[in-house]
Amino acid sequence: MTSWIANWPAHGGRRAALLARFGLPSDHPLIDFSANLNPLGPPAWLSDWLTGAADRLAVYPNPDDDAPAQAIAAQQGLTPEQVLVTNGGAEAIYLAAALHAGGRALVVEPTFSEYRLACAHYGLSVESLALRGEAFELDVDAAERAMEGAVESAVERTEERTEERTEERTGEGARAPASVLFLCRPNNPTGTLLPFETVERLLARGFETGTTVVVDEAFIDFSDEGALTPLLASAPNLVLLRSLTKLYDLPGLRLGYLLASPSLVRRARDLQMPWSVNALALGLVAPLLADTDYLSRTRTWLADVRPGVPEAVRALGYAVPATQANFMLLDGGDAAKAEALFAFLLRRGLLSRHTHNFPGLDGRWLRLALRDSADNAVLLEALAAWRRA
Repeated sequence: MTSWIANWPAHGGRRAALLARFGLPSDHPLIDFSANLNPLGPPAWLSDWLTGAADRLAVYPNPDDDAPAQAIAAQQGLTPEQVLVTNGGAEAIYLAAALHAGGRALVVEPTFSEYRLACAHYGLSVESLALRGEAFELDVDAAERAMEGAVESAVERTEERTEERTEERTGEGARAPASVLFLCRPNNPTGTLLPFETVERLLARGFETGTTVVVDEAFIDFSDEGALTPLLASAPNLVLLRSLTKLYDLPGLRLGYLLASPSLVRRARDLQMPWSVNALALGLVAPLLADTDYLSRTRTWLADVRPGVPEAVRALGYAVPATQANFMLLDGGDAAKAEALFAFLLRRGLLSRHTHNFPGLDGRWLRLALRDSADNAVLLEALAAWRRA
């Protein structure tokens, strides 16, 4: 293993480990560009709400309370039976994997590592569908063939369960169809977004092959493109995963949800751990969704920074793919040069996200969140200084 890959923490925001790795003191001041959170901060009313909700901690969450699911369903144009509230987006991912335990999974990569971890936890074999080129485009034809079970070089088997497994063979050069396809829209860490029509095509092929298509839309609220919710009416093999903590800057709260057909939601609920969602999170669903002013202010912020900041970075000579999220991916050249840039930014008080644990990126790129104007200006000045060095 080359020296620049060793000892990187699995998650980019672990400040203490990263500061120690580069010989910096634990109190080194940092602006965190590694976390994809809303720079507006939590809604202003949240502190008072939490103070008034202290009595909720004295009783168990009501497992029969369907008010959170009703609030989500009303916003999404669905029925409460199509909604399952979860302990953050992570639990939704693990439940989606649990629905296909022991099966065969396809993961569109580079992407969030949690899909592979969830599949490993539930004994799924995993194959990678690699996004192509610096625009990170999906080969839809190859994806369809992989869903069918065809064996070809475009689909690389990158991880298998360690225990013995007997696969159903459907003929020479074929395997059983994939149980589940995981993709992220907008994708983390690339910020790119599969078109609506592409997902429709994958769903149609998945219906024929018996493949469930799981789409993580944790960042869809930051996108100019529409969510896939309307497809639930005609696609029984679609599962959507959402997070409320990124949009509202509440990562410590752990609040997400899963959208699917009533039958899939019932199966997922049966697999969910008891009391997995705490009373404060459940109580916050409705007021968070009702705060339309917060969403409006978020979109106003994005309308300014998302076109402007990536374009300014490109003007400095860096490659940055088009993004539909609240973050961007920057090409560092190679892993060694990207590490040097990472260290340069860190010493200047800017924490970026390394990409050593994203298959296909392998440390060559850095992911940078979009923040407020003042922080973004500091970042641009630092990137310009790196070019001048």
